[in-house]
Amino acid sequence: MAKLGLYTELYHHADYPHLGFDPEFPVKDAEADVLRIRMKNINMMMHLPLCDAAISPTKYQARTFPEEWRKLITVTHDGVDTDSLKPNAQAVFQLENGTTLTRDDEVVTFVNRNLEPYRGYHVFMRALPELLRTRPNAQFLITGGDGTSYGAKAPAGKTWKQIYIDEVRDQISDEDWARVHFLGRIPYDQFIAMLQVSRAHIYLTYPFVLSWSVIETMSVQGAIIASDTAPVAEVLTHGETARLFDFFDGNALVREVNAVLDDPQMREALGKAARAKAVAEYDLRRVCLPRQMAWVKRLAER
Repeated sequence: MAKLGLYTELYHHADYPHLGFDPEFPVKDAEADVLRIRMKNINMMMHLPLCDAAISPTKYQARTFPEEWRKLITVTHDGVDTDSLKPNAQAVFQLENGTTLTRDDEVVTFVNRNLEPYRGYHVFMRALPELLRTRPNAQFLITGGDGTSYGAKAPAGKTWKQIYIDEVRDQISDEDWARVHFLGRIPYDQFIAMLQVSRAHIYLTYPFVLSWSVIETMSVQGAIIASDTAPVAEVLTHGETARLFDFFDGNALVREVNAVLDDPQMREALGKAARAKAVAEYDLRRVCLPRQMAWVKRLAER
């Protein structure tokens, strides 16, 4: 008889904080939203009673599932290649205007698959004018597409990217705006180089699936400033492997970025601790893939 193993990515809940986390985007139709969220679980609800085992990348994701199914779930991250994703003092990243950035430059990075509120793009953009004012020599590299990956789509005919550019643009001089670079989606080798030259990497997310970019930044020994939301707090510890702040507190974001950029010893300590954790717990070849294969073997032997 065939064995059924499930990839249990996330079980959606129709209550806070899965729904209604961000007061800026209130629930418009509570009954409809509850039904919409529950519909996302139909496929999983059909297969969970039939499965022999399940696997989930993080404890946060596993905990979203009903208690009766959690005993079936093995937590093992997908893993990243920490041999390739490593610090590189000689890394170079070239902008479209020909400017070449290295570790000698003050580079601040922000990454989303798509620039949207679910990943805190609006919080970051509202902090950007003050970040530019307090870091007159910094270059800000913003990576991500114009669409929507997880949350609600932008109003018709608009993009979240442009909505928040328009909101803050008149607070930023043309000279400072020239230091803001929207990279779109870039090839992976360029993405790695960007993380390697970054002095401060900013990451925000709703209580949702953690982005791979966090683990990748840890692996290259990046100094991370991130929102203190549940999926982030599982992998990063404030003052040890990152600096964490309240998702909605843009002033705290600015303070933490400035603290990291002004303190080379802090940056080095955070980065080294983050890489050590990535190597020990999220390395693809030596940690995660062996665990995944062991899970497959156990499934086959059931």
